[in-house]
Amino acid sequence: MVQAAAENAMVVKQDLRVVGEVRRFVRLVTGQWGMDDFVPCLVASELVTNALQHTSRLDDDITLRLGRTDDGALWMEVQDTTPDLPHMPETDPISEAGRGLLIVDQYCRCWGVRPLADNTGKIVFAVIDTP
Repeated sequence: MVQAAAENAMVVKQDLRVVGEVRRFVRLVTGQWGMDDFVPCLVASELVTNALQHTSRLDDDITLRLGRTDDGALWMEVQDTTPDLPHMPETDPISEAGRGLLIVDQYCRCWGVRPLADNTGKIVFAVIDTP
């Protein structure tokens, strides 16, 4: 079960420069919970950047939500309006792109995707253990 408060949500506009603001938001929230922010900032950056790159319309917003699980882990979810599901591509050793979900997979207890009703988008979630 996830314990999330509405104030732990951020609407992200379609602009890759906003990823720095996403990290500041994650630092603020995790700091209030006494958590180290390195992995949460890394995972949020990857999930939000992925959503920004693949959202279909420039006026579509993305929502980042943070909460806690019953066992104290960090619950993170990114909601966007494209129904296309993310997948981990084969990594190209010389490419500078295509490693975001691999990073998420390596640092999270688990992650996944929940399609929204009527093909209106999806939520990508990740659970990050805290030390």
